[in-house]
Amino acid sequence: MRIVVYPYHLEIGGSQLNAIELAAAVRDLDHEVTVFGQPGELCELIDSLGLPFVGSPRVGKRPTPSVMSALCRLARDRSVDLVHGYEWPPILEAAYGPGLRLGTATYATVMSMALVPFLPRQVPLVVGTEQIRRTALARQHPGGAPVDLIEPPVDTRANAPDALTPDAAEKFRATAGLRPRDLNIVVICRLADELKLEGLLTAIDVVGQLARQLPTPMRLVIVGDGPARAAVEQRAATANAWLETPPVVLTGALLDPRPAYETADIMLGMGGSALRALAFAKPLVVQGELGFWETLTPDNVEQFLDGGWYGLGDGAATGAARLEAALRPLLADADLRARLGRYGRELVEARFSLTHAAETQLALYQRALRDPRPRDLAGLVRGAGDMTRFRLARRYRQMRGTAVADHLASPRPR
Repeated sequence: MRIVVYPYHLEIGGSQLNAIELAAAVRDLDHEVTVFGQPGELCELIDSLGLPFVGSPRVGKRPTPSVMSALCRLARDRSVDLVHGYEWPPILEAAYGPGLRLGTATYATVMSMALVPFLPRQVPLVVGTEQIRRTALARQHPGGAPVDLIEPPVDTRANAPDALTPDAAEKFRATAGLRPRDLNIVVICRLADELKLEGLLTAIDVVGQLARQLPTPMRLVIVGDGPARAAVEQRAATANAWLETPPVVLTGALLDPRPAYETADIMLGMGGSALRALAFAKPLVVQGELGFWETLTPDNVEQFLDGGWYGLGDGAATGAARLEAALRPLLADADLRARLGRYGRELVEARFSLTHAAETQLALYQRALRDPRPRDLAGLVRGAGDMTRFRLARRYRQMRGTAVADHLASPRPR
C-alpha cells in the first residue's frame, strides 16, 4: 500500500509527533509511507526515522489551492492509494484535492480537543478519545463514514526508563543547571497562549511559593518554546527573584525531549506529553484549563481514558490551590512517586502501544480501500458552506473580542 501522511504542521507538538511516529510504524509493517507538509523542526525526526518527505507549498487561507494541487501531483506521480490528513486543514486539503479530483481514498485523524463542524462527512475519521468519538457519532448523518478510536500511541521502547544512556540525562541536567539534590518538576510543551499558558503561569507561581516554604530543594523545568515565551519568562523572573537558586528553569525546545522526561521526579502535562511521562514511569499531574490539575491514580484513571489527558476546572482562580494540593504529597513521599510511576508505565504498556496502534490504523486503511466511499460532491459543497458559516461566526466573535485564538482548541469538550 502507498500512503501519504499529512500532519497539521511540522513544528513540535503532540498531533504531529503522533502522525510521524505512527507513519513510521505503519511503514515497518511493509508499506510505503511518505510524509507531506510544510518544512519545520520535525523534518529532522522524519529523516531520522527514514521516512521520505515531500515539502508542501506555502499555505494560505485553508484549504489552500496550491497545496491541494501539490497533493494531487504527489498522489498521481507515486500512484498513492490513500492520503491521511491530521487535523482539519490537511483533512480538507486531502478531501478537496486528491479525494475529489482523483478519487484517491482519504482518511482523517483529529487528535485535538474538539471537532470543527465542517469535516467532510464522507471521509473516515479517527479520534483520540472516546468522549470525542461520541461527539462525532452524535453529529454523524445517516450513511456517514465510520468514526473510530485510536488513543494517542506511545513508542514504549524509545520512551522508557532504560531507553537512554546515563550520559544523556546527565548532559541535560548540566546544560539546564540542575543540581543532583533537586527534585525536578518538569513540563514539556509548546509555549502557546491557548491551552497551555494559564497552567504554565500557575505552575511557576506555585513552585516559586513552595520553594520558599519547604526545605525540599525543587526546580520547575519548562521545556519548550512558542509565542507565549515572553509571558512565561516574565513570570519566571518574578518567581526567581526571591531565591538565590532560581526555582524556575526554561530550557527552550528540544527536538528529543527524552532526557528531560528521564530527569523528572514529577511530570506536569496534558495530551501526548502526559502519556510519554507515564512511559518514563513518572508520577503525573494532569494539566487542563480553568484551574484543572489532578494527579493520575488508579482511582481516577477512567476519567482520563474516556475524556483524554486534560480536564476543565471550576475557574482559573482555583488552579494554584489545586496544583499545590497535588504537589505537596508527591514532593514529600518518594515511595508514592515510585508507586504512581510504576502504575503509569504499566498502563501505557497495556493500552497505548505504538505497535498496536499501527496495526489498528493499517486495518482501518485496508477497510477504507476495500469499502471505498463515493465521491460526494454535494457533501463537500455542504461542508464548504459549513466552513464559511463557522468563519463568519468566528470573525464576529473576534470583533467582539471573545474569539479563541487557536481554532484547534475551541470549543472545549464538556
